[in-house]
Amino acid sequence: PIVLDVDPEEIADVREGDDVVLVYNGEPIAIMKVEEIYGWDKKEHAKQVYKSTDVNHPGVAKTMQMKELLIGGPIDLIGHVPSRFEKYLLWPEETRILFREKGWRTIVGFQTRNAPQLGHEYVQKAALTFVDGLFVHPLVGWKKKGDFRDEVILAAYEALIKHYYPKDVVVLAILRTAMRYAGPREAIHHAIIRKNFGCTHFIVGRDHAGVGNYYGPYEAWEIFNEFPDLGITPMFIREAFYCKKCGGMVNAKICPHSEEHRLRISGTKIREMLLKGKKPPEYMMRPEVAEAILSFPNPFVD
Repeated sequence: PIVLDVDPEEIADVREGDDVVLVYNGEPIAIMKVEEIYGWDKKEHAKQVYKSTDVNHPGVAKTMQMKELLIGGPIDLIGHVPSRFEKYLLWPEETRILFREKGWRTIVGFQTRNAPQLGHEYVQKAALTFVDGLFVHPLVGWKKKGDFRDEVILAAYEALIKHYYPKDVVVLAILRTAMRYAGPREAIHHAIIRKNFGCTHFIVGRDHAGVGNYYGPYEAWEIFNEFPDLGITPMFIREAFYCKKCGGMVNAKICPHSEEHRLRISGTKIREMLLKGKKPPEYMMRPEVAEAILSFPNPFVD
């Protein structure tokens, strides 16, 4: 759920049925008609959303820091929150028109908070084989320490798309929201968002929206069985690795060779190499992508 938390003192004069102005940096952004003002159990909320009450989980930690009351109701947008990345900003109405103009009848959405490595490219291209277009939709907003910075993700994808994708099969735009790290439940949330943007399909990754060991590697796949009528088709594509014997990127379903022939792509190792100013090997990351990342003095969130 997307909620707005407030302190009792902030809304001492507000009653259910009132209209309130929502302000960002002193600028009015929206008008909310207040339907509900209510208290909440943060631990129960965390348990239901994150399946955990462990404050080491970044989503749980943020929940526990929220205010005492929640306030909700219909919202009318009257302003615009400016973004550093305006050229990548497309509203759902705009993406639907854009997809239609391109003649795409089937579109697969890809959620990411990372710069692309070869495993991501493999998954995207595997999905693209079956649809007309790919919508790369990186999340731009709050992320935990150690994740890639927003500008780094966009620069890396620009490099990947320029050098390794045919023209006119990819649309790159930003999703402005916070990362929640809610694993399988967030995978459902991400799929619904991409349906609203006009996607017909959605790639559900290994440990989608996960963090640490809070969720099973394919738990996000399983939860879609509980929601058969989302109106968007999930695409479950297995984790890719480089097989020395196959001579390319494959997955466990199509590679018969043992683990000794497989080179796994480790996000942790990629980060370690990039922090030392080194390019990851080409079976992990395209050199142009690595160069784009290394052009930033600090590519990671502090």
